[in-house]
Amino acid sequence: MWPVLLVCQLVLILHSEAQNPCLTHPTYRDPDNSDITVVCGTNRMDLQILLCPVYFYGYNESMAALNGNFAKPECKGTADWTVNPPVLKFQFYIGEPYISTCSNKLMITQEVGSGLFSDFSSVQVVNISGAVNTQDPNAGTITYRQEMKYLFSCRYPLQYLINNTEMSVSGVSLAIKDNNGSFISTLSMALFEDYTYTTRLFIPPTGLMLKTRVFAEVRATNLTERFNVLLDRCYTTTSPYPGNSTSFDLFVGCTRDLQTIMGVNGEQQVARFSFETFRFIEHRNRTVSTFYLHCATRLCESSFCRSLRQNCTTRKRREVQSAQRTSVSDVATVSSGPIITKVDEPFVPVEAASQDQKSAEAVVGISVTAGIFGALCIIMLAVLVYKIRRDKFKDKSTLFH
Repeated sequence: MWPVLLVCQLVLILHSEAQNPCLTHPTYRDPDNSDITVVCGTNRMDLQILLCPVYFYGYNESMAALNGNFAKPECKGTADWTVNPPVLKFQFYIGEPYISTCSNKLMITQEVGSGLFSDFSSVQVVNISGAVNTQDPNAGTITYRQEMKYLFSCRYPLQYLINNTEMSVSGVSLAIKDNNGSFISTLSMALFEDYTYTTRLFIPPTGLMLKTRVFAEVRATNLTERFNVLLDRCYTTTSPYPGNSTSFDLFVGCTRDLQTIMGVNGEQQVARFSFETFRFIEHRNRTVSTFYLHCATRLCESSFCRSLRQNCTTRKRREVQSAQRTSVSDVATVSSGPIITKVDEPFVPVEAASQDQKSAEAVVGISVTAGIFGALCIIMLAVLVYKIRRDKFKDKSTLFH
């Protein structure tokens, strides 16, 4: 009896080893943070997790998923036994809706810009993060299996995601502290045709005429009544990336361009202003000039916004930082899409053209008159010669008779 049982046990062990190569693999051990490899690709993120530590903890590839989404097949990984060591692979694209499908987190943060306008500009950075979790399907009230969780993240400049995944740059999330704690407000920018701010601005591919007035609006949503939207600085650049191209300030604090008209700023949960379109000199050899609008925006407590508008003076950095801790959020830069303007072709003024036409008509008239007068003179001369010769002939005839 005992030999039969031993043989059966040996067969089961051999069968199990044949089904699970991890039993003899060096990575069949306790999990470690280094078991996950993250590749932040150009258009997708790739994750690889050593598979044998998963089996060592009593799980398999079907029991692991992104952010605990075990009911979604697209959030499960794929086991690859052909490589050494075996791995569990996950991948997802870094554009919407792929990021949110498996509950990955996308957070936009701000970093201070560099160069001449470092005090006013900031660079937006996107952090995409999540976790690979395991689940014991047989667990009830208790489980004897340790949960496995591998954290991952990738960091991209926001402009990189815009270029590669066509994510919108018109919206950005901004955190601010209220008396009841922190909350998130979303800022967005829109361009309109007129002062009513009801009709979105349409920009044809051929571009807008120069000196077309554009009405810009920055709006906050999910914002408590205590806070308003304050624009520190709005400027244009020749590149979608705010910090590394030719720029032109529409206004910085109280200083503004003569063609910029301020509407509401720091008074409501929306800020508005307008400006006239122009072209950048560096585009002089192009048929159109393309630029982008950026606004460095804060959320400020309404009474503090009022004091900023009333004083409208340059404050010491220490005073600004002190106020920021209590009444003002960090700066978030929200941007527009491309604004295109026409470069007009040279033309001849209508008045000058009319004068040239009149001159040409006068020359033609004089030429025709001179021609007619010359023809009459020739005819009269011919008649005169004819009469003289005829009279001479008559005189000769009379003399012979």
